[in-house]
Amino acid sequence: MMLFAASALSGDTAMTVGLVLAGTALGLVVYIGISTYYEKQAIRNSIRQLEEYGQPGVVESDRDRELLRPAYERALAPVMGSFVSVGRRLMPADFVEKTRQRHQSAGKYDPGAVDRFLAIQVACLLLVPLALIIFPIMNVFGLSSRLNLISFVLVSLAAVLLPSARLSSDIEDRQQVIQRQLPDILDLLVISVEAGLGFEQALDRTVASVPGELSLEFARMLGETRAGVARADALRALGERVDVPEVRSFVLAIIQADTFGVSIGQVLRSQADEMRVKRRQLAQERAQKAPVKMLIPMVFCIFPSLFVVVIGPAIISIRKAFSA
Repeated sequence: MMLFAASALSGDTAMTVGLVLAGTALGLVVYIGISTYYEKQAIRNSIRQLEEYGQPGVVESDRDRELLRPAYERALAPVMGSFVSVGRRLMPADFVEKTRQRHQSAGKYDPGAVDRFLAIQVACLLLVPLALIIFPIMNVFGLSSRLNLISFVLVSLAAVLLPSARLSSDIEDRQQVIQRQLPDILDLLVISVEAGLGFEQALDRTVASVPGELSLEFARMLGETRAGVARADALRALGERVDVPEVRSFVLAIIQADTFGVSIGQVLRSQADEMRVKRRQLAQERAQKAPVKMLIPMVFCIFPSLFVVVIGPAIISIRKAFSA
């Protein structure tokens, strides 16, 4: 099937498609490499600090400390810093704040995560003028101007939209995990509260017993309340960080229960029943969408192959009969 489609393409079209795919793949590899580099580097720094702990005099000066860093880090850090400064100057002020909120929704609370995102965004945007310079050169190889324009538009869209799409994908994956964890955590909260524990004590026990993204958010909320923040404000901040409708409903119910003096146990039990119904409905919805999603690969990938296998011999026989 793919060989037949490739043979149907003209030479210019095949070359342009190959160049676009190669450029997109290269940009994706560079983006993933830069994004994962900083995460691994944070782990290396922690290990290095543990190795140096209790050994005074190992690092004698700032120069020695700088030389202990890897060479590629010393080379990339100034470049990434310049990208961050350019990104903060070019991007609107609200864009940086929205990006910080999106990183919180993705569970990335590292202070340098936003700067890294801005640096990657600027690096990807630099691919646009680079493509504007490279693609006209392809005319030397016989490519038409229309194909060059299409290739430039595709590469530019990929460079502009790729970082934001990756972050949106991380946010969506985390929200799905939180949606699956919420009913189980609410069940444990109901059991703990009905056993005689207070809401914060029950939440603390639940966080210790059930690991996961939602437990980390609840632990952060508990830390804020112990630092002096009001419970209602900490719960509202939790709902804004997570940005999941079910969690927002839970937060609103707890705040109303505190305001009007309703029993926390009854509210938690009703919320747990409601969340389980919603999770069941969500699973049924995805099951209903599965046949529709399977239709596209069946029509464009499976059915043509079946037609070739089933009808192909008959067509060959008919052609032989007519030729004879």
